[in-house]
Amino acid sequence: MYHTAFGVYGILFQGNCLAVIKKKAGPYQNRYDLPGGSMEAGELLEDTLCREFKEETGMTVTSYHQLGTINFLYPWRYKETTMNNHICVFYQIEETAGAPISHAPQFDGQDSLGCVFLPLEQFHAANASPLVLKACEYGRKKQFIEKGQRITE
Repeated sequence: MYHTAFGVYGILFQGNCLAVIKKKAGPYQNRYDLPGGSMEAGELLEDTLCREFKEETGMTVTSYHQLGTINFLYPWRYKETTMNNHICVFYQIEETAGAPISHAPQFDGQDSLGCVFLPLEQFHAANASPLVLKACEYGRKKQFIEKGQRITE
């Protein structure tokens, strides 16, 4: 049985480095993940992007454009389900205001421990979410490929 999750995520590069959060909960716990998350009632996709990015990184998004939507199917035990269907809308963040926070404020629902910029070559399947790996592919190829991914492990 599948659990379906829907989220909005931002990709921000500084040179060859990617902004990532240190994840403390959910299927990507103890891995690097992209800033972003679930929509709240009444939000547009862009509202979610800006709110989540600010909450998790401390930076305010001032310019962005949508790259596309991808889903990831992978094993994950959650309640009565054994598989997760994670539907992700990706945005390229072009400009931000403010500085990244290394320790995110903690509140109910916060799953970020803070933001860091790390070189693309530092990420791999054992330490990063599939979203981060997709962002790395985009950073290297300079092309966002909208193709879902089935992950078996």
